Amino acid sequence: MDSDAETRTVEIWTDGGCKPNPGPGGWAAVMRFGAAERELSGYDAATTNNRMELMAAIAALEALKRPCRVVLHTDSEYVRNGISRWVNGWVRNNWRNAKRDPVANMELWQRLLAAAKPHEIEWKWVRGHAGDVMNERADKLATAAREGA
Repeated sequence: MDSDAETRTVEIWTDGGCKPNPGPGGWAAVMRFGAAERELSGYDAATTNNRMELMAAIAALEALKRPCRVVLHTDSEYVRNGISRWVNGWVRNNWRNAKRDPVANMELWQRLLAAAKPHEIEWKWVRGHAGDVMNERADKLATAAREGA
């Protein structure tokens, strides 16, 4: 990471979901750098909640143009635990989980690792649907994407 990355802190709030699960899904990210904000969202006709949660984080990190310090807020324990606890073991075990089965969503986890690599990221878990304004905003955007609004 370059020496002035510390001066570039980007805050990101992500969310994703399906209804039903599996089924049509949407993801979203709200990015904030100083006073500037950017919203991203997308849709998949046949997916899962976990895939949409991963896509929100991937899309946000891939949108960054240069190495940054990032605080990424997610209400997905799957994403937070996967990136901070499980992924090193998966890589060490050739993308096999503790049961020696192939890791679910491996291609998205690999994409997330690649997108995260240039950045210094603090992964923060927030309780979903608990009044966090930015998490609620990301949820609304993901729902709108899923519903085609």
